[in-house]
Amino acid sequence: MADKKADLAGPGISTYEAVNEVLPNDYTSLLTRKETQIALWEVKKYIEDQLCKELNIFRIESPLILERDSGMNDYLDRDGSRTPIDFTAGLGLEKRMDAQVVQAATKWKRFALKQFECDMHQGILTDMRAVRKDYFLDHDHSSYVDQWDWEKVIKAEDRTLAYLKSTVKSLWKVFKGADEFVRKMFPKLNDPKYPPIPDELVFLHAEEILDMYPDLPRKQRETKIIQKYPAVFIIGIGWTLNDGYPHEMRAADYDDWVTPTVSDKGAPMHGLNGDILVWNPVTKRRHELSSMGVRVTKETLVQQLKLTGQEHFLKMPYHQMVMNDQIPLSIGGGIGQSRTYMYLLRKAALGECSVTIWPKQLHEVCEAHNIHLLR
Repeated sequence: MADKKADLAGPGISTYEAVNEVLPNDYTSLLTRKETQIALWEVKKYIEDQLCKELNIFRIESPLILERDSGMNDYLDRDGSRTPIDFTAGLGLEKRMDAQVVQAATKWKRFALKQFECDMHQGILTDMRAVRKDYFLDHDHSSYVDQWDWEKVIKAEDRTLAYLKSTVKSLWKVFKGADEFVRKMFPKLNDPKYPPIPDELVFLHAEEILDMYPDLPRKQRETKIIQKYPAVFIIGIGWTLNDGYPHEMRAADYDDWVTPTVSDKGAPMHGLNGDILVWNPVTKRRHELSSMGVRVTKETLVQQLKLTGQEHFLKMPYHQMVMNDQIPLSIGGGIGQSRTYMYLLRKAALGECSVTIWPKQLHEVCEAHNIHLLR
């Protein structure tokens, strides 16, 4: 049980000795650094264009900083272990503004649907940048975050598993198309060691996966299921499962993980959110591409904040907008850009795609495995 509890709060391996153990020993990048940068740009354009087409969304700008007391910043989980960077801004003001660096634009996007006057079933796409200072920095987690964040207006009757799954299938179509596109542009990526990404995305509820592997912590359960089905959408992340723990702690004020649902086999479940995970044939590990979900109503917001002991959030401007029906019902998610590039370009580390800071220990470990991080 101790292992299960320690495994709840997000990503990271936790030691560089462990990173050294999991990195591949036979790795050689299929693309040069120059080719990689060209490929990143081409894939970026393709994915953004296709997301807009498949989801009926349009490109907007998003903030890097937010007012601290707006309630719009993302706390990533609900145990307080990953806090934003706080600072004051506004030289010459009698009282400087209290600001935060964005950790994710999850809640801001729902407000943005109203700000940009989106119609029903229309939405927005952002090229989001953020800083998450409290991550363990390894081969697939960075303090610098680049995401495609998207959000879309929906009706009350769209708040169903069927609508969620339909949207996820549209995302998977974009991933599949991007894989075919970049392999055609760079034939060197057609290496038999690394097959094309799977045609089928399997939908499973977190409770169903727990039933299969009741004694394993979350990451080990995910690894087992991804080895069985190399592309999975895990539904219901945040709700407390039958073992007394959520699959993973999810913030209480954007995704709806409390709404009752029913599995394909007729079993009672909870949650209208989930993550896309794939098997990475390069690292031979689980690999998360996207987190998304139907967003809370005012009723489920209150319920989730009560369950997590965070009812004080209800006083914040964002939460008041939800409570007073001032922003629309929506569905939305985030897609890790460098995480997606890493998967599509058959890379072993984020640092081959993303220019940011990495500790000396990680540079040394990666160099020993013929992985060269950008500086």
